[in-house]
Amino acid sequence: MFSQWSSPLFILQILIVLLSLVVHEFSHALAADLQGDKTARYNGRLTLNPLAHLELVGLIMILFAPIGWARPVPINPNNFRNRRVGYVLTVAAGPISNLVLAVIAFFVLRTFYFGAGNILLSVFSLLLEVNISLFIFNLIPIPPLDGSRILREFLPYRQAVSYSKLDAYGPFILLFLFIIPQFNDLFRALIDWVLTLL
Repeated sequence: MFSQWSSPLFILQILIVLLSLVVHEFSHALAADLQGDKTARYNGRLTLNPLAHLELVGLIMILFAPIGWARPVPINPNNFRNRRVGYVLTVAAGPISNLVLAVIAFFVLRTFYFGAGNILLSVFSLLLEVNISLFIFNLIPIPPLDGSRILREFLPYRQAVSYSKLDAYGPFILLFLFIIPQFNDLFRALIDWVLTLL
């Protein structure tokens, strides 16, 4: 495993994952800021500087997954002009940013010819697949992923309270799911389906 860390393709993949995570978190911060909540701005998160968004454990996990995570952007929904709309848009901004990056990569690949072995072919192919993966992954309705926070906003109060009890177990549920081969096959099939739609 450790030998792959010196592979140029592996290093490129890590850099693209880092870029995509930074854009994801910046998009949360920007969406909140545009709707009246300046919490992320005051905490120095309204930036594309990786040092403001990345954390050590998430970085280490990228080396082993590589998917990892970044520090969640702090928001205060009470500052939104419309609390529910502002919250949903802010949460959705992260996955949407990954979809936008994927679409940009797709159209670059479709518009320009890159011969086999061309570094730009590798860059945009990885950018496409990584961001489709992040888009789908973050919409899984299991805490602490964005999909769970969006779903909670549309549940009746009692169901939302019950659903919130999953917060403490969400990371373990996700870990369990991703060690099940059938779930990994389903996740891969969803990625292929989105790529086919494009």
